[in-house]
Amino acid sequence: MKLRKGSHDATGLRFGIVVAKFNKFVTSKLLSSCVEGLTKHGVKPDDIEAVRVPGAFEIPLVARTMARSKRFDAVICLGAVIRGDTPHFDYISAEASRGIGQAALDADVPIIFCVLTTHTIAQAIERSDPTKFNRGGEAARSAIEMATVMRLLREGEGTVPSVKREGSHKRRAPRKRKV
Repeated sequence: MKLRKGSHDATGLRFGIVVAKFNKFVTSKLLSSCVEGLTKHGVKPDDIEAVRVPGAFEIPLVARTMARSKRFDAVICLGAVIRGDTPHFDYISAEASRGIGQAALDADVPIIFCVLTTHTIAQAIERSDPTKFNRGGEAARSAIEMATVMRLLREGEGTVPSVKREGSHKRRAPRKRKV
C-alpha cells in the first residue's frame, strides 16, 4: 500500500480567500486568523489574495472563479450564517454549502469550507475567536494540506512506504494453468 499525505509547509503556494461581508464582526476575525495561519506556515503575504462578497450566498461563484483561474493552489471560503426567526438561515446555509462543494468539484482545485452556521451570535463569536476554536486558522491548515496533497498526486510523488510484514516483499511465482 502507498500512503500519500500532505504537509503544512506552504512555501511557494498561493491562496485565494473569499470572505463574506455580512456578519463582519465574525468574518473579519476568521479572515485575520486565516491569514495568520497561512503566513505562519510559510505563505508570503503577496501570495494571498482576498475578495469580499456581500454574503455567504455569493461565496460559491467567486470561489469557483478564483479556483478556475489556476492562479491559486487552494481557495478558502469564510462566512457566518446565524440563525434568526425565519427560515432564511436554512436556505442560505444549505445553498452556500452545496455551492461551495460543487465549485470544488468543478474547479479541480481545493476549496475549503469555513462558513460558520450557528444558532446564536455568541456561538459565532466563540468559533471565530482565535484563542478558542480558531476556525479561520483551521481553514488555513486544511487549505495547505489539501494543496500539498493535490500537488503530490499530480506529480506522482510523496509516497510514504507502508509497513510490510516479514516475507511479504517476495513475489510469488505465477500458477501454472491446467490445460
